[in-house]
Amino acid sequence: MGDLNVYYFYDWIQFTVMWVLFVLIVVLNASVIAALLCTNARKSRMNFFIMQLAIADLFVGLILVFVDIVQKITIAWLAGEFMCKIVKFLQAVVMYASTYVLVALSIDRCDAITNPMNFSGSWNRARGLIVSAWLISIIFSIPLLILYEVKEVQGLLQCWIDLGTPRRWQIWMTLVSVMIFVLPALTIAACYAVIVLTIWTKSKAVVMSPPVNSR
Repeated sequence: MGDLNVYYFYDWIQFTVMWVLFVLIVVLNASVIAALLCTNARKSRMNFFIMQLAIADLFVGLILVFVDIVQKITIAWLAGEFMCKIVKFLQAVVMYASTYVLVALSIDRCDAITNPMNFSGSWNRARGLIVSAWLISIIFSIPLLILYEVKEVQGLLQCWIDLGTPRRWQIWMTLVSVMIFVLPALTIAACYAVIVLTIWTKSKAVVMSPPVNSR
C-alpha cells in the first residue's frame, strides 16, 4: 500500500506514544528548570550545566516532537518553503544541542577531576563550553537549510529532502550518525575514561604513600 499514511506511521498507538513522550519531555524538563531556579544552589557550576541540558531537552520536545505530532495530523506540509527550511533546521539544532551540551558537561567534569588545582570555577569557561555546544549544533544543521524543500509527493505537499541516489543517502546517514552518535559517544567515553584513570591513579598513590610520623 503506497499511502503516505503508512510512511508517516499514522497509527493511533504510535500517535499516542508520541503525545506521551511530548508531555513527559515538557513536564519533566520544565520541572527541572523550575526546581533549579528555586533552589539556593542554582548558581553552582554543575547546576548550570544541568539547567542547560534541561533547556536543550525542553526544546527537543517543543520543536522536534510537537512539530512531528502536528505533521502526523495534517499529513501534508502547510507552512510553505521558508518555514520548511527553518523548522527542519531548528529541529536539527535542538537535537544536536541536546547531545553536545552533555558532551560539554563531560568535558567540564573531566577538567575538574584531572586539574583540580588549576580548575577555574569562573563562569566564562562554563559559558564557553555551552556556547560551543550550540555553535557546533548550528554548524552541523546548516546543510538542512539547503537540502530541505517543499515537494509534491503522492499528491500532497511535503517538507522533503531528496538526495537522489541510495549512495548519497548512505553517505548522508553515515555523516549524521557520526555527528550525533559516534563523535559525542567517543568524546564522553574518553572523558570518563580519563576521570576513572585519574581517580584510580591518585587513589593508588595515596595508598602507597608512606605514613607521616607524628610526634
